[in-house]
Amino acid sequence: MVGWRGFAPAMGGPKLVDLVRAGFGAGLGLLLAGLALWSLGIGGLIAPLGASAVLVFALPNSPLAQPWSVVMGNTLSALVALAVITALPHLGWAVPLAVPLAIVTMLGTRALHPPGGAVALLVALGEKAEWVHILAPILAGSCLLVAIGIPWNRAVGRVYPFRQPAQPGPHGTIDPKPEERIGLDPAELATILEDFRQSSNVGVADLARLVGAAEQAAAARRMEGFTAADIMSRDLVTVGPEAPLSQVADIFRNRGFTSLPVVGEEERLLGLIFQIDLIRRAREDAFRQHHSLIRAFAHLIDSHRKRPPKAAEIMETDTPRIAPDTPVGAIMPLLADGGAEAVAVVEGPRVVGIVTRTDLVSALAQRLALVQIDQS
Repeated sequence: MVGWRGFAPAMGGPKLVDLVRAGFGAGLGLLLAGLALWSLGIGGLIAPLGASAVLVFALPNSPLAQPWSVVMGNTLSALVALAVITALPHLGWAVPLAVPLAIVTMLGTRALHPPGGAVALLVALGEKAEWVHILAPILAGSCLLVAIGIPWNRAVGRVYPFRQPAQPGPHGTIDPKPEERIGLDPAELATILEDFRQSSNVGVADLARLVGAAEQAAAARRMEGFTAADIMSRDLVTVGPEAPLSQVADIFRNRGFTSLPVVGEEERLLGLIFQIDLIRRAREDAFRQHHSLIRAFAHLIDSHRKRPPKAAEIMETDTPRIAPDTPVGAIMPLLADGGAEAVAVVEGPRVVGIVTRTDLVSALAQRLALVQIDQS
């Protein structure tokens, strides 16, 4: 017997930003699409496009909301309904026949889009099968919603169309982010979705992202009890904001560091310098002065220059900062791919340590080794 809880909301509570993105986006999309259709003289908005707007602007990650599903799902459903009422005019059962045929067609073409069923029903209820006049606003309206949804979703921080695993990742390669590398390729993930009959509800990229996040959370749980104070480097080598870059380069070369804190009076943290910051600055100088990269780098760290560049000119000031009691599990996302290379540990404005990716990997390896010993 199904309990009353089965009738409760299945979705989590939305955040205010989600309400704004979905509501304003859908309203703007329908407004612009309606104006465009009217200006083109090919009709106006139809009711099912409102349902399409819900998917495009509220659920842009859903497989049902992707451009192929929106455009082809609506258009093919209209074509199927037009074919039915053309072949079977004036028959009452032609109307309910159009919708299931539209569903079969959408599934067969991998263009399932729920508003397509409404499109088929709306067209089948019409008295005349005027193909061009019916298809034009449906096809154009669907394309317009997608065209408006792409820049809107990207402007509010969401990816649409949703990137599939086979497409280039954030570094221009097909490798997914490290937290998404779960040992399963896209084909295996697709098989899992099909076996559990969820391929229409969850995309392969979504599943990879969720499983990767779950594994990251599991790794963080293994590090329970560990804090930044347990793994951070405490005996820090620092430089002041007026330190010449020649001094910074010497520290990197002699110490083997990849990051260097820049501090002011009383060890107040001002920023961090990474090795890549030196390379970026040399590259910019090379382009600006039409020199080779090697020559530009040598000039950058030349200690005999009259006005050598200072540490303050290249340091990064917007890097994450954490407290000594920050759990290691909370540091992991900060040092993930695309994030910071190191995180400064501060007490108030004063820097007391630094945690690098090497520190984190070493701590994880030691903790996992202890777990394996305990299990054996």
